[in-house]
Amino acid sequence: MIEFRYKGEVLWQRMERAVERVNERLRKTVSVLEQSGVPYAVVGGHAVRAWVAQADLAAVRTTQDVDILVRPEDFQKLCHVLEAAGFYYRKTAGLDMFLEDPDASARDAVHVMLVGQMIRPDDIEPNPDIEPSETADDFRTLPLESLVRMKLNSYRRKDQVHLLDMISVGLIDGSWPHRYPNELGIRLQRLLDDPDG
Repeated sequence: MIEFRYKGEVLWQRMERAVERVNERLRKTVSVLEQSGVPYAVVGGHAVRAWVAQADLAAVRTTQDVDILVRPEDFQKLCHVLEAAGFYYRKTAGLDMFLEDPDASARDAVHVMLVGQMIRPDDIEPNPDIEPSETADDFRTLPLESLVRMKLNSYRRKDQVHLLDMISVGLIDGSWPHRYPNELGIRLQRLLDDPDG
């Protein structure tokens, strides 16, 4: 049997470590924000993981970065506390992010999104507020309906996959499209009608 290695490390150990590093980054970020009192919500893949894990642990998917939603008026405080905790600020392609190493890839980042702002110019609506919020273990996230709305708004391939994961475990069903404005509801109905693409 061939044992794959990268720089002396067995490949499965390397894969396991990659997931561990992202989870450690999430825990560190949340700990800093909780201790400093910066209001936030974890969004993106980690928020989806938290919701999916409640329904079916086997359906949980890994994710490569940490996405945090904050209010614009708290952004400077967030910068201060994350930099004091050893993160490095970078703005790339219009995205605010924090890295644990100044030479790290944007994939190894904490991405910051702002309440009330568009992530991309072609988004249908701005990001929601962080309140109301839900607590998932030791971090705050959005209620499911708000998280789904963000995913429908972004609607990149990975957002569609996240939505399909939530559909597959029964978190979202045919009663959901009417909860959203026209185009967002149409996007969700499309996924419900044809989950295999």
